[in-house]
Amino acid sequence: MRRQAGSCLRTAAHRLRRPCPRPRRRGTSGGMNADSYTRAFATAFSTQDADSLVRLLSDDAEVVTATGQHCDGREAARLAFMAEFEGTFRSARLVSGRAKLRPVGPGAALLSQRYVLAGATGPDGTDLPRCALLLSACIIMRPDGWQALTCHITALT
Repeated sequence: MRRQAGSCLRTAAHRLRRPCPRPRRRGTSGGMNADSYTRAFATAFSTQDADSLVRLLSDDAEVVTATGQHCDGREAARLAFMAEFEGTFRSARLVSGRAKLRPVGPGAALLSQRYVLAGATGPDGTDLPRCALLLSACIIMRPDGWQALTCHITALT
């Protein structure tokens, strides 16, 4: 009996050390997985496409933009992104850096993605220096793809 109990504990310990599988979307809409969320975000931001950005958000998402605007819901976020793309970020682009994806259950994950922001301009039109941004999001699988319940974009020092 003692040997079986030890064996059982070793098996349980081995299971605990295994990395959690990353959530993946299966089906007919392109097979987008949670890792590709960050690429889709960077592409939409870099092309100043507010409509594509808000498709990555749930209807009731809470968003804090890189300029500090707090938005509740897709429409408020779309308006905030559009204003940023007409001003400070009219020619900005994001370059992906380190990312961490932490699955928290079936169809849910916490996402942390670093970006380098280049091409931002000041109010007088002068180029701003590159800076680091951190995207923190709680993403869930919905019928139309991965969407953020919360999406906070923070400037790093």
